[in-house]
Amino acid sequence: MADQKIFAGPRIRRIRNAKGLTQTAMAEGLGISPSYLNLIERNQRPLTVQLILKLASVYKVEPEELQGEARGSIAALKEVFSDPLLSGELPGDQELVEIAEAAPNAAAGVIKLFRAYREQAERLTDLSELLAREGRATALSAARLPIDEVHEVFERRPNHFANIEEEAEAFTALLDPGDDLYGALKTWLKREYGIVVRVLPVATMPNWRRRYDRHSQRLFLSERLSPFDQLREVAMEASLIRMTVVVAGELEALKLSSDEARRLARFELGRYAAHALMMPYAAFQAAAVRARYDIDVLRSRFGVSFEQAANRLTMLQRPGAAGVPFFMLEVDNAGHRFRKAGAQGFPQSRFGGGCPKLSVHAAFAQPGQIFVEAVEMPDGAEFLTVARTLEGPQGAFNERPRRTALLLGCDIGFRDEIVYGTALPGLAGGRAGQVPSTPVGPACRLCERSGCLARAEPPVTRPLGLDEMVTGLSAFDFQ
Repeated sequence: MADQKIFAGPRIRRIRNAKGLTQTAMAEGLGISPSYLNLIERNQRPLTVQLILKLASVYKVEPEELQGEARGSIAALKEVFSDPLLSGELPGDQELVEIAEAAPNAAAGVIKLFRAYREQAERLTDLSELLAREGRATALSAARLPIDEVHEVFERRPNHFANIEEEAEAFTALLDPGDDLYGALKTWLKREYGIVVRVLPVATMPNWRRRYDRHSQRLFLSERLSPFDQLREVAMEASLIRMTVVVAGELEALKLSSDEARRLARFELGRYAAHALMMPYAAFQAAAVRARYDIDVLRSRFGVSFEQAANRLTMLQRPGAAGVPFFMLEVDNAGHRFRKAGAQGFPQSRFGGGCPKLSVHAAFAQPGQIFVEAVEMPDGAEFLTVARTLEGPQGAFNERPRRTALLLGCDIGFRDEIVYGTALPGLAGGRAGQVPSTPVGPACRLCERSGCLARAEPPVTRPLGLDEMVTGLSAFDFQ
């Protein structure tokens, strides 16, 4: 405690006022001057060990009351001021401390108001989605961060960029990579731009996947990345250099509202271009049809990861050479959904993707296992889903990296064209109605299935509670 300075002026003032003491009276009891107590109350002097012990003996103040009281409020206030609605208004840490300590009741009131605002915003979003599914468009929208805007734009449009595909094919023809795209890209970067690619150990580059040093003309990659991800990073860098004009044109067409959103979208377009370079459209589409969209066959044939091959399947929408219109969803084991895309846009209104019963959540219990399932929405729409965990960057022994799982889906009507359709029980009968489907919903707040043991939130469309004589199976019963 002697090495830690404790500034607790507002708390000392509250203790003094609660006991009805003047500064002079309290200073006399503590054996210090009124002017020194005044400096302490204005946080211009820290509490000493002697003063803390004196407060404990004279005024029965526990030392714990003088430190850490406002930590929870400070963290909550940081969350308040990080909302896009208050963009640019984030106070410094000292100002947040002063707010939390000088006016704790007012700080608590601000936090309650913010949480109520966020709850209402979520409910409005849920209701907006519900109305959109019924064909009634709304203008409701919550405050968004740039990353939210980018995600929304990419999720709503088809995951196909024809101009990037054409440019990637021209680039592939120029490289003539044969069976070594990684080597061909490194040679091209060195020959055309003097850029050398190097893989660095974790100790040298602990926080980055990729870093380009413009001064030394070197592209550094982390050894944490798998060979597949290292290839994608090099392909991204080369594509963003080679396809500058095309990427800029596609970026302009997205009509994003801020420079940060455009920067993030450029990164996403770079990933798209890298996949188009690693898995050329015509060859990949033909191989996918022959292999009946078997992701493991495709990943082996093109030397890519499961995630990269599955992602590429959502991009096959070239006129005259389209594939099955897949959509994909990536989540972590805490249930956060952070990447969604679809060949025709992610089917948010029809599928949702927020149901805890989806097999993508069960996949974490058996890493590397492929889960195939037919699911049925409340309106009767059926989908075939394929789920599997992804590897991600390699963590060190003492680290706990976030692991994710991917769900690939399509309408159940395409099951005969897909190898995974043979895994559905009842397929031999030949009719969709004979395939047992798992009943799911778009999200708990929008789902009205009663008695659901997996329900995590109450529906916004029904009043909660049955009656005092009846208790339902769900944690959130509704009428």
